[in-house]
Amino acid sequence: MNKSNKRRQFLKNTTLGALGIGLSPILSSAAPEKQQEELLACDRTTVDYYGAGPFYTANPPLLSSAQLAKEGEPGTRMIISGRVFNLDCMKAIPDAVIDIWHANDAGAYDNDAYNLRGIVKTNSQGYYLFETIKPGKYLNGSSYRPSHIHFKITPPGFETLTTQLYFEGDTDIPGDKAASITDGKFDARARIIPLSTNANNKLEGTWDIVINGDGITVGLNDLHLDKGIIYEVFPNPATNQVNINYGVFQDSKATISVYDLKGQLVAALDEKELVSDKYNATWTPEASLPNGFYFIALKINDLQVHYLRIMLTR
Repeated sequence: MNKSNKRRQFLKNTTLGALGIGLSPILSSAAPEKQQEELLACDRTTVDYYGAGPFYTANPPLLSSAQLAKEGEPGTRMIISGRVFNLDCMKAIPDAVIDIWHANDAGAYDNDAYNLRGIVKTNSQGYYLFETIKPGKYLNGSSYRPSHIHFKITPPGFETLTTQLYFEGDTDIPGDKAASITDGKFDARARIIPLSTNANNKLEGTWDIVINGDGITVGLNDLHLDKGIIYEVFPNPATNQVNINYGVFQDSKATISVYDLKGQLVAALDEKELVSDKYNATWTPEASLPNGFYFIALKINDLQVHYLRIMLTR
């Protein structure tokens, strides 16, 4: 993984881990101008050497519930989420079409129907999410292809990017003709992501996509963690009440909001002038809200600086 992608992944990891247990919000000792210059380093998502591969099926269904794998699908459940950015990483791209397909737990593709195939779209703030199972491996000649997910990403009015996503620690990556490429237009390093296990024993991974497209200016987590952060949302999954612990690092107006997968506002919680300190808020979901994934976002002076994902199950 190159320097800028390592930095962005480090910030994601500390956001969800170390910062959540009270480490200083200072991101680096560099001068603010230099720090921002480094954080703005941005690499376009590369195409995969194998392209779409031989198993693509056209006209997959649009997923209404972000469930690529049906309940009961054999395999280890996995959640992949992220954000789609334009080429300078300063704007997020809403309504990008993300076409996803992969092999089942046994390494076989469904070429007759649309099992483990479907489309999600980025919401109004450029986020996407889907739940599936970790793909199985299959022989490619005399060796196994590493576990991977296929993507076709199409921003509104722009060309489609076709690529593949891989996972850290896969022992078949070094010998794979595509996943082992470390430079040039097929460089796969930024498409090999770490996975962690959440409280529900599901794997989780974050993959941000950088592509040519028209975006909108929204809060970018990596650039604004010096202003505030959501330390924790619990319980997760939630049923009747969600507790939100957050920090404000400068005197400012702070707002906690809840959005659904489409980016629609479903709850506006705290909105008040606060001094630098730690705070908490409570979200009691309305009975009419459907089960599924939601984003809890922190805004500082109307700039979204951080979000965490939560699942509602009742």
